[in-house]
Amino acid sequence: MKNIIEIEHLSKCFGQVRAVQDLSFRVKQGELFAFLGINGAGKSTAINIMCGQIAKDSGTVRIDGVDLDCDPDSIKRNLGVVFQSSVLDKDLSVQDNLQSRAALYGICGKEFKKRLSELSELLEFKDLLKRTLGKLSGGQRRRIDIARALLHKPKILILDEPTTGLDPQTRSTLWRVIGDLQKIEGMTVFLTTHYMEEAADADYVVILDSGKIVAEDTPLNLKNTYTGDFITVYGANETHIKQLNAPYETIRDAYRISVPNTAAATELILKYPNVFQDYEITKGKMDDVFLAVTGKKLTGGTGK
Repeated sequence: MKNIIEIEHLSKCFGQVRAVQDLSFRVKQGELFAFLGINGAGKSTAINIMCGQIAKDSGTVRIDGVDLDCDPDSIKRNLGVVFQSSVLDKDLSVQDNLQSRAALYGICGKEFKKRLSELSELLEFKDLLKRTLGKLSGGQRRRIDIARALLHKPKILILDEPTTGLDPQTRSTLWRVIGDLQKIEGMTVFLTTHYMEEAADADYVVILDSGKIVAEDTPLNLKNTYTGDFITVYGANETHIKQLNAPYETIRDAYRISVPNTAAATELILKYPNVFQDYEITKGKMDDVFLAVTGKKLTGGTGK
């Protein structure tokens, strides 16, 4: 797969605050790419630079082979952006909001009706078209925000903290829809998030801290690099657990033993079969990775 986003040595300061510091990364076409970090890590600043909302101090941004400094309008046509806060008019109906936005891209008449029908079916908001946006729930508004970003069939969908403040069920629904969109329209999805489960499902993750990249790789490789495996043992005696000479913690009715990797877990189980009558082996989670590389904890979601 080709690189559809190429960022080289990107930097941005706001006075004395170095919001983005020498960022370099690639995003492959068609993948789900995730920026993971706490609020203030530099995620939204990088997004706003890519979208042409704010000027960079230095560095290069190339999207689908086009340099941001040379042809920003061409880049904007290839992007669909869902910002943290909705940019739609709360006093207009859903259909009027989308129609006015589509007109900015020259999508009118039969073309607009066709696209509206496609998106309202995919995002399940046909019954909301005549309702005023301000009277919708948070999850419903988010679906309309995504529809707005998809009106012109962008190559890249940028989601800046798209599920913040939404309940787990609504988050799950939105991610199912976004997954369908990737398959149907072949889009690249660029996500910023502080929810662990969203980052864990990405094809590639970049972890930001204070405007810098502190780790990057696939979720599996990050877990293998920065965390070990865990054996959860049920119905065991703590005296026997201590004999294993491995770090452990008590969790409800079980003991969670830390091991460097799966091979070490297998060796321990074979050596002490009487201890491991009822157990399960799990890999470290993304919150373990984040804590290991930043020394901080994320508060959003559960780590996978």
